[in-house]
Amino acid sequence: MADVAGGLTGPAVAADRPVVRAEGLTRRYGDRTILDAVDLEIAPGEFVALIGRSGSGKSTLLRALARLDPDVAGEGRLEVPQNRSVMFQDSRLLPWARALDNVVLGLDAPGASARGQAALADVGLAGRERAWPTALSGGEQQRVALARSLVREPALLLADEPFGALDALTRIRMHALLVDLCARHRPAVLLVTHDVDEAITLADRVLVLDEGRIAVDLQVGLAKPRDLEHPDFLTIRRTLLQGLGITKEDRRDGAGTAAP
Repeated sequence: MADVAGGLTGPAVAADRPVVRAEGLTRRYGDRTILDAVDLEIAPGEFVALIGRSGSGKSTLLRALARLDPDVAGEGRLEVPQNRSVMFQDSRLLPWARALDNVVLGLDAPGASARGQAALADVGLAGRERAWPTALSGGEQQRVALARSLVREPALLLADEPFGALDALTRIRMHALLVDLCARHRPAVLLVTHDVDEAITLADRVLVLDEGRIAVDLQVGLAKPRDLEHPDFLTIRRTLLQGLGITKEDRRDGAGTAAP
């Protein structure tokens, strides 16, 4: 579910300073180093995608920024806004709560119900406020989760493969919806994904995490919506695949655009 952490974890967000600032961020499990002195800044309103091989530390970094792992936060310098939300691969809706109640869960503010209804309308679910999660499709459940994340107007949205379990057509629709909503609400976003094309389609900037370090930091610089067959898109894809260590031979063998 969306995480709205208590306690001040960084200074108030200002337009002229990063929303996220991490310096020397390190996480070890026994003798294994998962994050190795990572430095990262994310600007207000910036959409950053994080890709990497399985086990490279992507979700560990996201959990660190969400303040869900105190063993990470305790090392190095980490500043993140108090007002942040987290989306996961599954919607994490409460099955005993209707759609609107899931959206406003934990939201203690005047007009919470009206804000929740507006958020559901934003994600195309107007009129479904009283629907139970079991009556919603997988894509609709993720729309409710997105509404729950955005209803608080977060300064930072952290998304851990939120579209990974959706079918291809639903993913395309969710991509368009996320781009539109982020353009309107302007949170800074860190999206963890295994899909290179998804990263390029959505993000202003793509990072490749390799062995606990950021190996590639690439500005996309293409107008949205993006054409997957545009020469610049293909050039960026090749650069990121190289950063992931995927060769032409791997692609011929069917590795595709998903990070291993």
